[in-house]
Amino acid sequence: MSSKLNRVILTTALLTTAALTSGCSAINRLSAIGEKPALTSIDNPTTQPGYKPVQMPMPVPEAASYNANSLWRNGSRAFFKDQRAHQVGDILTVTVNFTDKANIANETQRSRANKEDTGLTDFAGSKLLTGAAASVFPGRLLTADSTSSSDGKGTVQRQENLQTSVAAVVTQLLPNGNLVVEGKQEIRVNFEVRELVVAGIVRPEDIQSDNTIDSSKIAQARIAYGGRGQLTDVQQPRYGQQVLDVLLPF
Repeated sequence: MSSKLNRVILTTALLTTAALTSGCSAINRLSAIGEKPALTSIDNPTTQPGYKPVQMPMPVPEAASYNANSLWRNGSRAFFKDQRAHQVGDILTVTVNFTDKANIANETQRSRANKEDTGLTDFAGSKLLTGAAASVFPGRLLTADSTSSSDGKGTVQRQENLQTSVAAVVTQLLPNGNLVVEGKQEIRVNFEVRELVVAGIVRPEDIQSDNTIDSSKIAQARIAYGGRGQLTDVQQPRYGQQVLDVLLPF
């Protein structure tokens, strides 16, 4: 009876914790019934909570050198002003072109059998004993048998295809001239908002003449594509089911 009571108390506590955790979110969702999901305001990425400047290994800075009777300076990219992004606050277009497909199948089989036998059939004259005393001493000493086997299989089939463009802002200029960029795009269609976030480090040399860069040339790239709204809510399991999926061992 006590074990059943303990399980009831534990279940009640877990459900209460889940309800308190999701209480604010549930209230906000209830207040937004029938309303379109609101777009977030345009803010400075460097002022967002959790923002941290990027720190990467940098080479020793070199002083600019000038050649006599020459209009060219070492490190320059053109005689005329370059219109491509090169300083904090500049905007460039990131072309996201991500296509990936993977099929992986693995199978592992393992088996092992062990047997230990000392060959001693009589321990301390145990055969001379009778009655209850005979069952105290083993007839064979240090004899053990064990067998184990396992068979594991796994299959992965994945395919992604994302092709789009998003404007990004230069948020930081690294000492070696590389640019830290971050861009966010939100599109609302009826009651669903689609979000695209791109961030990473780019070289000025990789920026094309039309001020665009391919996502494959972004180092430490972080690309996120998702959404929020009524359709996303329907596709997500309920809070109680998510809690049980985490806690239940079977």
